[in-house]
Amino acid sequence: MPAPARPALLVYTRTADYRHDSIPAGVAALRALGDLTVDATEDPAALEAPLDRYAAVVFLSTSGEVLTPAGRERLAEYVERGGGFAGVHAAACTEYDWPYYGDLLGARFDRHPAFQPGRVVTEDHDHPATRHLPAVWDFTDEWYDFRTDPRAAGVRVLLRADESSYEGAGTGPGHPLAWCRGQGAGRVFYTALGHAAEAYGDPAFRAHLRGGIGWAAGAGERVSPGGGPP
Repeated sequence: MPAPARPALLVYTRTADYRHDSIPAGVAALRALGDLTVDATEDPAALEAPLDRYAAVVFLSTSGEVLTPAGRERLAEYVERGGGFAGVHAAACTEYDWPYYGDLLGARFDRHPAFQPGRVVTEDHDHPATRHLPAVWDFTDEWYDFRTDPRAAGVRVLLRADESSYEGAGTGPGHPLAWCRGQGAGRVFYTALGHAAEAYGDPAFRAHLRGGIGWAAGAGERVSPGGGPP
């Protein structure tokens, strides 16, 4: 009997604004996870086609307006009907002209200070994206600030920044960095981490991605549309 097909991810990396040099490293890291088939593309036509064969769609450091009207419609339908969506880093700098996308992700990027070391605080250990992490995790990144607190959208915050650990913080106490939520019948995971190529070689960060994306794709616990327990 043939082995069952591995779950597939559609990893979308199109950029219409700033382009991160780390995108190839991110794609390679997702492919190296081993238990997921990865289709990586920058072609917007890929989002216009049926998405039902994918366990999740991942926006990996996308930027600007990267979808056609047909792609927007297809992605929204896919998530509302139960598809998974994951955003990594600059995914929060994407589709500013599409209100649904901001609601889907939970918050939009505002600004960031200089790339520098800091500390990540694990706010919620009871999730596949964070179970492996210590209470405080030393990391180097851009420490995104967001236009709104995603908690107002009912998300479940998994990681937050210790703003005392780096220069130029602008959010305030409770600064969110990674979260999850439900959207329709689907699941959404977002992490603001992942600016530099070196991050994707960090085993802890790879496990963070694997847990979050795997959860969005259907593994692990469920959340309600508001982000809490079902």
